[in-house]
Amino acid sequence: MDRSKIRSSFGEAMFVGRRTELDLLTKQLDHVKRTGGGRSVAIRGRRQVGKSRLVQELCDQVELPYCFYTAVKGASSVEAVGHFLGALRDSSLLTSGGRDLLPSQPTAGGWGDMLRVLAGVLPDTPSVVVFDELPWISEQDATFDGHLQVAWDRLLSSKPVLLLLLGSDLHMMQRFTEYDRPFYGRATNMVLGPFNLGETAAVTGLSGADAIDAHLITGGLPGVALEWAPGTPPADFLRQEISNKTSALFTVPEQSLASEFPAPDTARRILEAVGGAGGRTFSNIAAAAGDRGGPVSSGTLSPLLHRLVEEKQILTVDKPLSTKPSKLAQYRIADSNLRLYLAILRDVHQLVLRDRTAAARAVLDSRWSTWRGNAVEPIIRDALAISAGAGRLPWADTWEVGAWWNRQFNPEIDLVGVDRTPVASRIAFAGSIKWQEGPFDRRHLDELRRDAPLIPGFQLGVSGLVVVSRSGVDLPADSVDLVWGPDDIVQTWSA
Repeated sequence: MDRSKIRSSFGEAMFVGRRTELDLLTKQLDHVKRTGGGRSVAIRGRRQVGKSRLVQELCDQVELPYCFYTAVKGASSVEAVGHFLGALRDSSLLTSGGRDLLPSQPTAGGWGDMLRVLAGVLPDTPSVVVFDELPWISEQDATFDGHLQVAWDRLLSSKPVLLLLLGSDLHMMQRFTEYDRPFYGRATNMVLGPFNLGETAAVTGLSGADAIDAHLITGGLPGVALEWAPGTPPADFLRQEISNKTSALFTVPEQSLASEFPAPDTARRILEAVGGAGGRTFSNIAAAAGDRGGPVSSGTLSPLLHRLVEEKQILTVDKPLSTKPSKLAQYRIADSNLRLYLAILRDVHQLVLRDRTAAARAVLDSRWSTWRGNAVEPIIRDALAISAGAGRLPWADTWEVGAWWNRQFNPEIDLVGVDRTPVASRIAFAGSIKWQEGPFDRRHLDELRRDAPLIPGFQLGVSGLVVVSRSGVDLPADSVDLVWGPDDIVQTWSA
């Protein structure tokens, strides 16, 4: 990627990455142009991942008439329809004479009438219509989904229009197109995630270990990553940002928490137990999220964990990989920026707000290395899994990379490569991650060789050994089957 195109001038953020997603949307638009019929795409993703920015970039690039409507949370249905009428009036969909076709005020028919108005003013040439924050519209009017389905089937789908439906509430957006909902089968689904590590490296102008640190700090969120002056070392970026009380490093995760958990309920306490109190197991989370009445009960905790993992997708659950079934599980925050905020930056921010910047830096310095050593592990596993699937590792038919531990957490094996989950038929390799200062040496290798055979399915002389180290290795030649460093990890997303 040409890093010179990241920013055109001070304060003007250029569009970075997202080539795959732009190509997918462009193909949908090409279908509209070729057939003259409508296409619909539902785009979901967490706040601050750049959904609106992606769609705006598409509109700017294709230079077609478009209308971009963003719902307002908490507005009444009447207000929402009025806002949409205003967005339609200000859009490039309308010719000068076309504005005469719009009503001066919202009609009593609400969204049903307004969607018919939309269909009536769409040009005969290809155009784009965007509904941003779709779940908020559904909250305001429970009949909106049905009105949209009727308007699409009878009017909009016969027009050369690309209809883009955006939303940050992952569960509601997923439900929007499921089989028992009105719009089922009418929209292509797209999930927009954060920048991958390669894109973060391009935005920040960093490589190797520094790029990985930047990715852990920003979580790949454009709202944070684009604040990074290219080439700034991570330590300098953190030092500069924590002196700023309104830094995106603080405000982005704060806003995410406020939108997802507006009230300090049990779900919020569970999230903070995982991210801030270090709770990883079910029992630890129950204890940390409890109150003076004792730990959170199993009957309360189980469905809430399921909701946080499956519906809100704010937590991720890891299970030990081996050839033996296991009921063990560990939970972690899916977004490393939010994870960093709950573990460190929230306390740092409180000190900064009290003008205790020196103390804030001391807190960050004391916790950073340990936090980073744990937070980097999912990135490394993903990198190995991607490389294995692409045939770039010595082991064929290796599709998943995770970890293994027993009930006593003695030992914990950082890396386990397998052919399938949840129960593998073959262990391709086991490995260790060393992300603290100093090389991976003979002592660490002896520990790996001692502990790896405890993994059910690991076979000495058949299953391989892998080492991933931030600071290199100090080992005899050919003592392990694969050694990776920071550059190998970043290269995974650039290959």
